[in-house]
Amino acid sequence: MSFAAASSPLLEARGISKSFPGVRALHHVDLEIRPGEVHAVVGENGAGKSTLMHILAGVFTPDEGILALCGASVSFTSPWAAQEAGIAMVFQERSLAAPLSVAENVFFGRQPVGPLGMINRGQMHRRTQEILAELDINLSSETPVEDLSPAEQQMVEIAKALSIEARVLVLDEPTSALTEAETTTLFRVIRRLRERGAGVVYISHRMAEVFRICDRVTVLRDGEGQGTFRCDEVSEEELIMRMVGRELSFSRSEASRQPASGAAALEVEGLSDDSLLEGISFKAHSGEITAFAGLAGSGRTELAMAIFGARRITAGTIRVEGRSILIRSPSDAIRAGIGYLPEDRKDAGLFLEMNLADNFGAAGLERFGCWWLDDRAMEEQSQMAATRLRLTNPHAVQQLSGGNQQKILLARWLLVRPPIFIVDEPTRGIDVGAKMEVHQLLRELARQGAAIVLISSELPEVLSLADRILVMREGCLAGEIPRAQATEESILRLAALSPSLDSHACA
Repeated sequence: MSFAAASSPLLEARGISKSFPGVRALHHVDLEIRPGEVHAVVGENGAGKSTLMHILAGVFTPDEGILALCGASVSFTSPWAAQEAGIAMVFQERSLAAPLSVAENVFFGRQPVGPLGMINRGQMHRRTQEILAELDINLSSETPVEDLSPAEQQMVEIAKALSIEARVLVLDEPTSALTEAETTTLFRVIRRLRERGAGVVYISHRMAEVFRICDRVTVLRDGEGQGTFRCDEVSEEELIMRMVGRELSFSRSEASRQPASGAAALEVEGLSDDSLLEGISFKAHSGEITAFAGLAGSGRTELAMAIFGARRITAGTIRVEGRSILIRSPSDAIRAGIGYLPEDRKDAGLFLEMNLADNFGAAGLERFGCWWLDDRAMEEQSQMAATRLRLTNPHAVQQLSGGNQQKILLARWLLVRPPIFIVDEPTRGIDVGAKMEVHQLLRELARQGAAIVLISSELPEVLSLADRILVMREGCLAGEIPRAQATEESILRLAALSPSLDSHACA
C-alpha cells in the first residue's frame, strides 16, 4: 500500500445525510480519504454513491454532517467552490460542451487571460496539449468535442479534472466508456497522482478494477455505510455480500441451459454501409443468445444501428422470420419485430423529462389507443412493470440511478415483446445486483423463444450469456468461436488479429 496507516485524513465526510422528495439517499455516512490513497466506494445502483460524490464536489449540500479538508471544516455551495479548495470530479454522465474545442472544455470557466483581460488562447492550448500528453492521449486541443468518440470524451473529462491540479480527484465510473488500453493509461495516471500524495476516490461497479487499483474500499447499501476495508484483506465475494445482502454468482455454469433449436429469426446477408461495415452475414435463432464481441470501434454498435434502421446501409439483405424486410427507419424495424436497447441510454434511449409511464409506452403507443392515449391503462401497465423489475422512485426518470434507467428501457420492450431483441451494452454502468437481474431477464426472454443479439465489451458477460459468439474486427466479421471453446484469450486474439494474418476472416 502507498499510504501510511497513521496518515492524517486529507478529506473527511462524517455523518453525512441527504434526502430528496420521497427518497432518503444517505443516512449518517462516513468516508475518509488519506493522502496518497486510492479509495473505492462501491454499492448497488441507488445505494447513494453518486449522491455522496456530488456532496464532496459541491453539487449538493448535505442535510446533516460535516466535511473536513486537511482537518478544517469546509462547506461548498457550488462545484466552483470545491474546485477552488482542490476537489475535482469526473462525472459518470459527461458534462462537456460539444461544440467547443478540447482546450475550451478543459479550461471552461478558468481560461488564462493576458494583461488586457483577453483570453490567452495560445497558453490555453499549450497547457491542454501538455495535459493530454501526460495522459498519453493522441488528440488535438483544437478538435471540437462533438467530433470525439465517447471514450475520447471521457478522457477529456479526466484531463479537465487534472487541469486544476486537484488534491482530491473523484472518479465516478471513469472506465465505463474506455477501452482496455485507455483504462491502462488511466490507471497509470492514477498511480502517478497517488505517488504525488493526492487522494483519489474511485467509484466502479467493476470489482476487478477495485482490487487492481484501490487501497481501501467503503461499501454503501440503501444509503448507509456497511464498513471500510483494506482491499488486500477482503474478498470480492465479501464485498458483494455487503453490497446486496445476498450471494450472487456469475459463473459460466449459470448459462449451461440448452438453447432452443429454433429457426433463424434474423438473417443478415452481405450488409455494408458507406463508411465502416463490410459484407457482414450472420443468423440469430429463436431461443438463442447470439453475442457480438470485439474491440472498441470494431463496428458492433454500427451493425446494430444499421439493422434497426438508425444507420444507412448501402448493400445487403435483412430477413425477419424468412421474409426480406426493407428497413429505412427504426419504426420500420419495430413493425418488423425488432427491438433495440441502445448503448447510450440517456442520449439514445430515454426521454429524461418524461415520467416512467411515458418512457415505458414509447415503443408501443398503438396498444393504448389510436386517436387518443389511454393514460390510465399506460400508467397501470408501467406500474406493473416497475413492480416486476423492482424499480424505486418510478416517477422521476431523470433522477433514477443508471441501473433503474436501464430497467425502464428493458420494460419498454417487455411490453412490445419483439421476436428479435438487440441489446447493446445492456449492463454498462450498473451494479452487480442489477446486472444479475438483467442477465436473468435476457435468459428468460430467450427461453420464451426470443432471438437475443447481445453486444458487450465485458468478456465475462459474453462467456456467461452467449450460446454463440461472433467476433467483429474493423467493420467486418472476423469469425465465430464455438461456445465450448470460447475463452477471453481466444476472443481477444481473434478481435485483435491483423487481417493480413488471416486470409479467411474479413475477406
